[in-house]
Amino acid sequence: MSEAHASLLNRLAAAIVARHPTRIIRVAIDGVDGAGKTTLADALAPLVAAQGRPTIRASVDDFHHPRAVRYARGRYSPDGFYLDSYDYDSFRTLLLDPLSPSGSGRYVARRFDLENDRPFEPVTQQAPPTAALIVDGIFLHRPELRAYWDLSIFLKVDFNVSVPRGAQRVPTLDAADPVSPSNQRYVGGQQRYLSECDPEQRAAIVIGYNDLREPQVLKWPQA
Repeated sequence: MSEAHASLLNRLAAAIVARHPTRIIRVAIDGVDGAGKTTLADALAPLVAAQGRPTIRASVDDFHHPRAVRYARGRYSPDGFYLDSYDYDSFRTLLLDPLSPSGSGRYVARRFDLENDRPFEPVTQQAPPTAALIVDGIFLHRPELRAYWDLSIFLKVDFNVSVPRGAQRVPTLDAADPVSPSNQRYVGGQQRYLSECDPEQRAAIVIGYNDLREPQVLKWPQA
C-alpha cells in the first residue's frame, strides 16, 4: 500500500469515527463494479474499530434477488441488472431500518446466497449502540436508499479501468473488455445508474480511484 493510500484510509476512518459519535451510523461505499469498494471497506473497518468505534461490515451483494428475478428481462439486459438485481425491501427491513436512529439495533447482515441461489439462514445480531455500519456495493445512491446514509463515499473509476480490475476476480477471455457482450449487462446498467442517480454529485465524499497508489480526493465535506 502506498503512503498516499494509507493516508486516505486514515482520513476516511477518522471521518467515520467522528460522525455522530453517540449513536449508530450507516456508511455507504459506492462505485461501479471493480472500483475497489469491498477492498476499501474491508481495510477501513479495522481502522475504525482501532479508534474505538465498533464496526459492522455488510454488502448489498448479500441482498440479491433470486436468479429467476434477476434475469427475468433477459440474461444480458442492462435494465434487468439495474432494476432487478437487488432485494431492496429486505436490505432496508433487515439491515438499514434496524440500524436507523429509531431502530431496534437488531439486524440481519446477509439475506441471500448468490452463489447457491438460495436464502441464507437468517442470523439476528444486536448492534453496539455507537457502531458504524460500513456497507459496500453498487447503486447505493438510488432514491430508495439515499436518506439512510449518515456518510456516503463514491469511488470514481473509469470503465476502462474498473472492468479489467474486476475481471481479475473471475478471469475469462473477454472479461476485461468493457464492450464485450458479457459485460454489456453490467456496464449498461451502471451507465443508467450514473445518468439517473448522479452518485458523484450526491455522495458526501468522492475519491478518484483509477490509480490505487495515488487516489485523489475530489470532494470532501466542509467542517
